[in-house]
Amino acid sequence: MIKYLGSKRTLLEQIGSVVGAFPQVESVADIFSGTARVGHHLKGLGYRVASNDHNAYAATLARCYVAADRDDWADVASGLIAEFNRLPGKPGYITSTYCEKSRYFQPKNGARIDAIREAIAAKNLEPELEAILLVSLMEAADRVDSTTGLQMAYLKNWASRSANDLELRLPDILSRPTSGKSSATQLEAIDAVRSFEGDLVYLDPPYNQHSYLANYHIWETLVLWDKPEVYGIAQKRIDVRERKSPFNRKPMFESALSDVFQAVRAPISVISFNNEGFIDRPGMECLLAQMYGGEAQVRTLAFDYRRYVGAKIGIHDKTGKKVGKVSHLRNLEYLFVAAAPGVELAALDAFEGQTVTE
Repeated sequence: MIKYLGSKRTLLEQIGSVVGAFPQVESVADIFSGTARVGHHLKGLGYRVASNDHNAYAATLARCYVAADRDDWADVASGLIAEFNRLPGKPGYITSTYCEKSRYFQPKNGARIDAIREAIAAKNLEPELEAILLVSLMEAADRVDSTTGLQMAYLKNWASRSANDLELRLPDILSRPTSGKSSATQLEAIDAVRSFEGDLVYLDPPYNQHSYLANYHIWETLVLWDKPEVYGIAQKRIDVRERKSPFNRKPMFESALSDVFQAVRAPISVISFNNEGFIDRPGMECLLAQMYGGEAQVRTLAFDYRRYVGAKIGIHDKTGKKVGKVSHLRNLEYLFVAAAPGVELAALDAFEGQTVTE
């Protein structure tokens, strides 16, 4: 899967185990799905998953990794991937914007991305099959980019991987679990949580001012294929300036999150957050305590975790000179569990004192 700030790759086992502590759970909603890693993992464990994210690229990842079933699409997708891998490059929007005006990809790979994306658009595919092909292209581009993983900027000198040839691969799509067909939507969080009637809601909201749309604007463009106007050295989509989320604004964050919590209809909620977010642990526990008519049972699990690679690299000015010092390289990831009265929480005792390191 793509490189992603905030990905819960190293916490998947813990998240799966926490959900598994409630044997009555069959259906799970992942409201801020991002890369869809969590939804993909839970589907692999046999849950029926409803993934959601308001960004088009994230909803596409969820449509591929959560909604699409291997038995339905693997063969036809593999055939199309082989076809697209034979296409020669044809420079277009990606080459001009992200290879010439900026340096995210080598021109040879930008031309291949252009050619393949136009070919996908011309096929007029069913949504789940199209999502699989778009994710294959997104991940192929991610393997040959020249960034630290964020598209806020590109590297001053080409990353060694950027010289590799772009190659599509079949994403790791899963078979449908016996619990039933999973789904993917592109709704605002409040609307998604209101529409879900199931056993457990998993929430992994943004935790600071950094917009995922700004961090991954190229993937949004690659999926929408709207070839937007761009601005700045980073060549961001112009709508990055306009599509602002209350979850990225400290004065609005607590109210927006509280509204989502109050809209939850499932009897169990698992919330992923960390100690660098807009709300500290006591504040989050206080918000969660107001769920389920103010009678929520709240438990908190903490895990030691290495910060993303950019923290280790540090901050540099426009000339490439390193400025300032890195304050810390590790943080605490929290899994908060809030449950309605009567839900048994004793199984969570097994997690007390556990840590995960990377």
